[in-house]
Amino acid sequence: MINAVYRLIAPRLIDVAYKEIEVNKDSLILRPLYLSICKADQRYYQGMRSQSVLREKLPMAMIHECVAQVVCDKSGKFSVGDLVIPIPNIPTEKDDYVAENYLRSSHFMSSGYDGFLQDYIVMPADRIVPAPDGISLNVLAFTELISVSVHAITRFERFAARSRIETIGVWGDGNLGFITSLLLHYLYPAVKLCVFGTVHEKLSYFTFADEVYHVDDIGDIKVDHGFECVGGAGSRPAINQIIDCINPEGVISIMGVSENFVDINTRMMLEKGLCMFGSSRSGYADFKRTVDILKQYPEIAQYYESLVGDVVEVRKISDIHKAFELDIKRNFGKTILKWNK
Repeated sequence: MINAVYRLIAPRLIDVAYKEIEVNKDSLILRPLYLSICKADQRYYQGMRSQSVLREKLPMAMIHECVAQVVCDKSGKFSVGDLVIPIPNIPTEKDDYVAENYLRSSHFMSSGYDGFLQDYIVMPADRIVPAPDGISLNVLAFTELISVSVHAITRFERFAARSRIETIGVWGDGNLGFITSLLLHYLYPAVKLCVFGTVHEKLSYFTFADEVYHVDDIGDIKVDHGFECVGGAGSRPAINQIIDCINPEGVISIMGVSENFVDINTRMMLEKGLCMFGSSRSGYADFKRTVDILKQYPEIAQYYESLVGDVVEVRKISDIHKAFELDIKRNFGKTILKWNK
């Protein structure tokens, strides 16, 4: 069986490659249904990574967020037609101390390895999670991003296990901030949730938060713990504002990606005895917990539908370009590809 793989070969240049599909007894063949564009995809598409990184990673099929349908299952764990969510992180070893998404030997699809922009995807059976019923496929398309927030919250629960948790602040009024804030709202309903951002219009989406603040006007607010969901050039002011606002012995979760080094106020970190940790990507356990949360709180998925922006039907390569160009102009929400190749 021949598969078509749509690879980025240079910034804004996509070509198709044809590969023979090889399936073993523990693998599945999936048909992508809906895919979601991530900021990491955009950095590759626009050539915003360094030339050395682009030379190393390309050519490569992009996209690591999708919901798919089972076409063939050699493992016997699923049925043809089942809706599933593929996990893009592929570990090659097991470590008793390091999670699969932090092992340097793991393969991450759409980061040096072909992602989901393919007519068919071959996945190991242990990298598949059944999709929950009754949730929009547009939302399920970005389950991976939701699982990244779930992963950070799970790690936060470990680091803050013996801490006071009365007020949590989330810095970031974009997609990651929205997703993380909503999860915290439902998982910690008795905790005061404060959201900090830079755009009043985007902050208006956070109707579930107890308080919203523009970062230039926060008064003397104090939080017990903080989540940084900003990234890029905004990382430095966001992290340092968290350090200023957080109570002693608080925990700071760093989630935003920055291409450059970030200066932080280490003196105040030491004086307050703060714990700061970083989180990246997610693994099987995080996907499983994400699906369980969506089942337990179906209204979360309803909130997430407000993140769905353009839905582009993809029949040819030019439609992929159209989706990425529309996504570039979007400062809030997710661009979805409806895969009809």
